[in-house]
Amino acid sequence: MTVTQPDVTVVIGAYEAMPYLVECLASVEAQTIDPGRIEVIAVDDGSTDGTGECLEEFADRVSMSVTVIRQANSGGPSGPRNVGLSKAAGRYVFFLDADDRLGPEALERMVDMADRNATDVVLGRVEGINRKPPQSMWGRTLERTDVFSSNIKFTLSAQKLFRRELLERHGMRFDESLWTGEDALFTMEAYLRADGVSVIADHTCYYLVGRDDGKHVTKSGGYTLRFDSARALMNLIADMVPPGERRDSLMHRPFVVTLLPQFGPKYLKDSEKVRRHKFELAKPLMEQFWTEGVARRLKVDERLRLHLVAEEKPELLLPVVEFVKAKKQAAALLEKRGHHVYLAYPHFRDAAAGIPDSVYLATPREARAFPGYREHTPSSVLRRAVRKARRVLKVPAAA
Repeated sequence: MTVTQPDVTVVIGAYEAMPYLVECLASVEAQTIDPGRIEVIAVDDGSTDGTGECLEEFADRVSMSVTVIRQANSGGPSGPRNVGLSKAAGRYVFFLDADDRLGPEALERMVDMADRNATDVVLGRVEGINRKPPQSMWGRTLERTDVFSSNIKFTLSAQKLFRRELLERHGMRFDESLWTGEDALFTMEAYLRADGVSVIADHTCYYLVGRDDGKHVTKSGGYTLRFDSARALMNLIADMVPPGERRDSLMHRPFVVTLLPQFGPKYLKDSEKVRRHKFELAKPLMEQFWTEGVARRLKVDERLRLHLVAEEKPELLLPVVEFVKAKKQAAALLEKRGHHVYLAYPHFRDAAAGIPDSVYLATPREARAFPGYREHTPSSVLRRAVRKARRVLKVPAAA
């Protein structure tokens, strides 16, 4: 008897997941895709709250293929995901966290999207329940895109549909040495290796659930783990993308999402010892990966803080962080006939501080909020070039 390959393997890593696991499993059972097209591999990572028993009851009750693996606690999400991936037989793999849930029709829509476009990764719209997920990538549905042509770099969680052949071909697994950010590393690598990525923006495929007890891996652990995560992701990007604009566009993400918060409001509560240690941890990352191309993509307050970290000036950083924490609006100074907007955060044009004006220059997106700003456009650039040429050639303008 020939066994038909399932379309999708749902890998569920579960640790102390009750009672959230009940709704998670109900969302799997409610999927519209034929049960014969799904297999579930659930890994109980040493739970003591009835998680394993709940999984086994589910396996006994439903018509789809369910394998339950019970193991000693591994200490993080990577181990259970890798165990599940090693057992997966589906054409695609979806990693479902045990305290979250799938949206209606999620698997059917994602598999159809991947098959229709022959893409290797599919992102389904995510909504939060007591948590706020990333938003910038859900502007519109994209049948086929990539990490350089969209905002998908700002969602690096593992809750995506991945073509299993892609993962096996490159031997991709979650890094079990990382205690946070392991999914960012895995997903970024998949984006970079993928032959196309699809985005479903018009249908909620995943609900990210905020637990009442606050037990989320991304919220736990000390600050050094964040530097480990940033370092790993930056190294991956540098290994896979040559220096230049494309690399800088991806480096934007670990600098702003992972590194910058270590020099935000929480920095004010840090001891002097911790502050010095953060600068020590940041130094090699700034020396190796901080470029003008990355800086140019940031908002002024983000760029200014990271500039001071790169320059190793903690005494200048403190007033900036205090200013940011107070949520003050920096005064805007329009120059060059409104084409340049400088935001006067602390130390602006302070000779003693010696910070270049370029650090305070707003990006066009940030500058548009200020009346009087005149954005450079291709036509305005052409007009200036023509006027300059006329001055040089002394050609009179047409009457």
